[in-house]
Amino acid sequence: MLKSRQNALRPSKIRSVDDHRPLRVVVIGAGISGILACIRLAQRIPNLDLCIYEKNADIGGTWHENVYPGCACDIPANTYQASFEPNKEWSSFYAPAAEIHQYWKRVVEKYGCMEHIKLQQQVTSAAWNERSSKWQLGKPKVHNVDRDIKYEDRCDILVQATGSLNNWKWPKIPGLHDFKGKVMHSATWDTQYDYTNQRIAVIGNGSSGIQIVPGILPKVAHIDHYMRNRTWIAPGFARGELDRRGIDAENYSFTAEEIETFKNDSEAYQKFRKDTEFLLQSDHPFTITGTPKQVGSIPFFIDNMTRRLAKKPELLDQILPDFPVACRRLTPGPGYLEALTDPKVDLIKTEIVQVNETGILTADGVHRQVDMIACATGFDTTYVPRFPITGRGGLSLSDRWRESPETYISVATDGFPNHFMIFGPNSALGAGNLILLFEKQVEYLTECILKIQRDNIRTMTARPHAVQQFSRYCREYFKGTVYNSKCRSWYRGGKEQGDIMALWPGSSLHAMRVFSNPRWEDFDYDYLNNNPMGWFGDGWTANERNNTINVDYLDDDQIDFPTPSPRMVEGK
Repeated sequence: MLKSRQNALRPSKIRSVDDHRPLRVVVIGAGISGILACIRLAQRIPNLDLCIYEKNADIGGTWHENVYPGCACDIPANTYQASFEPNKEWSSFYAPAAEIHQYWKRVVEKYGCMEHIKLQQQVTSAAWNERSSKWQLGKPKVHNVDRDIKYEDRCDILVQATGSLNNWKWPKIPGLHDFKGKVMHSATWDTQYDYTNQRIAVIGNGSSGIQIVPGILPKVAHIDHYMRNRTWIAPGFARGELDRRGIDAENYSFTAEEIETFKNDSEAYQKFRKDTEFLLQSDHPFTITGTPKQVGSIPFFIDNMTRRLAKKPELLDQILPDFPVACRRLTPGPGYLEALTDPKVDLIKTEIVQVNETGILTADGVHRQVDMIACATGFDTTYVPRFPITGRGGLSLSDRWRESPETYISVATDGFPNHFMIFGPNSALGAGNLILLFEKQVEYLTECILKIQRDNIRTMTARPHAVQQFSRYCREYFKGTVYNSKCRSWYRGGKEQGDIMALWPGSSLHAMRVFSNPRWEDFDYDYLNNNPMGWFGDGWTANERNNTINVDYLDDDQIDFPTPSPRMVEGK
């Protein structure tokens, strides 16, 4: 006991108080959140060995994987970009997927991210090693997909930036793969396949299905659109802002003149960007049950959908839900409702019972022959990891989350030291700016890593009580929201009822404020050499040791001058 106490109190003989301990950080995933993590970690953490593993052949995550016709951002593009890297040349208010992908490729190039990113490197497992206090990656091996080589790695800190909408799944329809025509999933679209003048079945009316139907309509002979769930289709976000500025709000495209204005007039662009952001950040009341904005949304949405279905008004009764607006994720779906009124499109609500070699059989006994089946049937949204992640004492994250994916404010879980997440459970948004939330989560984990480095911490782990408190808070919060209504949604992992596991329990602005102030008391810590005073160093600063002392702290731009009393300013 005495020796342990002495270790805790003695000065460090090898470390100055402001030395930066070397750390190896591995980020899994080079989608948007992984890219933002790469930029900020490299920028703000000294003495860092950073590696980002990406399973795909290119960066971009969902914007690399999703290339189906009509794929686009379904929130305003000028709010779906890095705050520090505005793009003034979006071709459309809702930018197409290829354009978004190119934007993030430019960001990666500009900030030198490829120095740290390893493409086609798939992490197959991650296990915490208590003896070494490191994460062991790849038993059995990290897989270099391109060269079919397997190897191991390890790191001090593991950041999971794998996203929630990238583990696509086939629908459970008997005989689906007996079909002799072309079968595609929206997340693995074959861009070489020519569907011109073919009869197409589109299964699903989530965000992807809503974009695919109008996306393929001009080229096909016919579409059978199978819709299991009723859904609300939103008017275009910020429609009033577009109308006020004279921007084409029907196809949402910017003219060459408008793009030139944004490029050449920074004030005009900044005002447009902030006005759109203001409208996006003003939608939180819309998600709270009983607010005037939420109650008033129903007639507003019905009027919009009625207008857009004017050519086939009977479709409204087949589509209109009995649950509140925003219980399922909203999408504006430019052109979708109009496409449903086209003579080439049949909306089919009857349950699919089987697929055979030539087409689809529904419960009413009708067989519809098609050339191609497009499955817009979504992803595994349960948050169960795609590969084994094992924490302290052999605890599996899959087992820890089997009932519900419990976390501490969506970034950490008890039992998993030095393990952080971006866009983990309960961090998506029903309203607000998702990219800014990513940025704030990255800044939060950056502060956590800096604390580990600065305070000579061996392990930092979310406290079980903090995880339990956050989970209880989420359950109570969502009781007062539209998300708690009965509707099948990926917010609940594809179920009609149960915990809301995807969404942040509050507004986007609320999340930004939470992540700006880490509560260090909600974590447990172990220290290197069992020495909690190790951060204090040996009584020296690094500059003193290197004989490079400076007193720049006396420069005016380094001094925080307080504001004088108004009485002194007035000369009284």
